Amino acid sequence: MQMKFLKQFSLSLALIGTFYVTAFSQNDTQPKSDTTFKPNKESFHQYKYPEWFRDAKFGIWAHWGPQAVPRQGDWYARQMYEEGSDDYKYHVAHYGHPSKFGYKDIIPLWKAQRWDPEKLMALYKKAGAKYFVSMGTHHDDFFLWNSKIHKWNAVNYGPKKDVLGIWQAAAKKEGLRFGVSEHLGASFTWFQASHRADTTGPLTGVPYDGTNPMYQDLYHAEADSSDHDWLSTNKEWQREWLFSIKELIDNYHPDLLYSDSQFPFGEYGDNMLAHYYNQDIAKNGGNLEAVYTCKQGSDGMWVQDLERGVQDSISPFPWQTDTSIGDWFYRTGQKYKSSTEVVQMLVDIVSKNGNLLINIVQTPEGDLEPDVMKIVEEIGMWTTVNGEGIYGTRPWKVYGEKPAAESVVKSGNFNEDKLKYTEQDIRFTTKGDTLYAFCLGEPKQDILINSLGKDSKFSDKKIASVSLLGSNEKLQWKQGKNSLLIKNSFKIPVRAVPVTAFKIVMK
Repeated sequence: MQMKFLKQFSLSLALIGTFYVTAFSQNDTQPKSDTTFKPNKESFHQYKYPEWFRDAKFGIWAHWGPQAVPRQGDWYARQMYEEGSDDYKYHVAHYGHPSKFGYKDIIPLWKAQRWDPEKLMALYKKAGAKYFVSMGTHHDDFFLWNSKIHKWNAVNYGPKKDVLGIWQAAAKKEGLRFGVSEHLGASFTWFQASHRADTTGPLTGVPYDGTNPMYQDLYHAEADSSDHDWLSTNKEWQREWLFSIKELIDNYHPDLLYSDSQFPFGEYGDNMLAHYYNQDIAKNGGNLEAVYTCKQGSDGMWVQDLERGVQDSISPFPWQTDTSIGDWFYRTGQKYKSSTEVVQMLVDIVSKNGNLLINIVQTPEGDLEPDVMKIVEEIGMWTTVNGEGIYGTRPWKVYGEKPAAESVVKSGNFNEDKLKYTEQDIRFTTKGDTLYAFCLGEPKQDILINSLGKDSKFSDKKIASVSLLGSNEKLQWKQGKNSLLIKNSFKIPVRAVPVTAFKIVMK
């Protein structure tokens, strides 16, 4: 206990010192301009959403790290310590009891021996991604960057490479904006399962390896019994988070930073965000191009992120959905979203002023399974033909139309499984005088768009022409009082993804 206390006390002093040095150095280096941010919400309301993000619409995410090694999916580093869980049973059967073989012993097994970042980045660019996001650290407290904070990082263990830096260089080579996701804020309470022991069986009461003071730099110290929410109330841990994320920002200067939580840690979060915005202004010669996303309403201060969720209407502020093509980490036998499902979500989200960030699941070795590769390639076929109606567009007067019998799926996290898109779902985007109308399924009959009837409250201009993106066919169409009718006599340009885009010129 004395050793544990001294270690915590020393770390606390170091972090406090770093915090104050950071605060003073920020004041010394902030650009002298009217757009300098102070660490408070009033100042954050100066934020202006960068055009690159508003135009980009589609990003790809590598939510990838040592938790992929057991091939059991998300949250393995925690659930292997939850007695009786499937991951606990798997771990005991394949690696041994967590008192002897813990997560610290899984980490070196992550070799990433088939990882080809340049090849993957070229594929993602071809798929239509305009930005790429690498996970920086998950709840497992393992850093994918060359960190001086603790030894548990990808330069010292596993691949023994600066994974974040290598991803960034590959993204830059392909002309993609680069982002990083941090999931560290939840780690301090999330990893507390590693401090437990079995309650039954032959090893009852034998502590798991998280209780060993030698490994507190990975598993953290034991939390107070009242500290069990997603974000810790422990001020020392909050300062540690600030120190870690500031190192990440200063080493890589990402265009986008994602926090897997609501806006974190009060004054420490304020200091982080002010520093993130200000260093980006300095990096870009007075222009703010940084995007910060977290899972909290933005009120214009940042980008709100919905995990596996979609808004139900046009948001006044740009927002983002984060989701995965499958599980968050590789899992044997998992089911993946089809290319059609991904494109349907993309179009729906863009019509409501949002962006889609999707994780493409990598194997522990670092490559993609053939079925995942096929899905990504099919997405690329579709964006190549229809990207005109996606990139650089803005929402129209109404996001679209849905079948009368279709129930409304309210905005929120984790609602994607309730979304059922059909050929009767229409979504709109606009660019100048051009309107794009997307039919989200393969039409089985003539297409009627009620919002574009002559008497519609949304239709204040006459339709000059209607064409199909990716096709030279002459369409048969007519604008009546109640609707625009498009005859179902055309061939779908991308059969693999039967989401069709009509280009409608108004005058």
